[in-house]
Amino acid sequence: MTHARYRPPDPSKGDENTIGGYAAVHDRPAAFEGSDGFSYSVELMTEETGDAAQPWAAFFLFVKWSRMGAQSPEGHLESDYLVQASSESDARDLLGATPLSAVKRLLDRLIAARPGASQRPWWDAMREDGET
Repeated sequence: MTHARYRPPDPSKGDENTIGGYAAVHDRPAAFEGSDGFSYSVELMTEETGDAAQPWAAFFLFVKWSRMGAQSPEGHLESDYLVQASSESDARDLLGATPLSAVKRLLDRLIAARPGASQRPWWDAMREDGET
């Protein structure tokens, strides 16, 4: 079993108020509490588009973490392509400049858009449904 090591933030690596800068400064992905009360970490993803003019696109992958017991993924959400560019590194850099506040708003919109999505945090839903 490997254990995470604490590394002090290094503000010389970027603007920690952007999603890419946060990951660089803190040496880990950013994480948010979603509007559903679950924790989500976010990764910047890229893939080829097949478009000759802008062959690379970037989007966010939000990993939803279990609320109880061992920390393990419970699901994920993906944004649409948010930027397109002529190279993979340009696409990643463009998406990485997104402010953290905008990433959080996008996460909450994706949560709300899920079919059958409840707007109640999981702890309220459990209490109202009589679960302990």
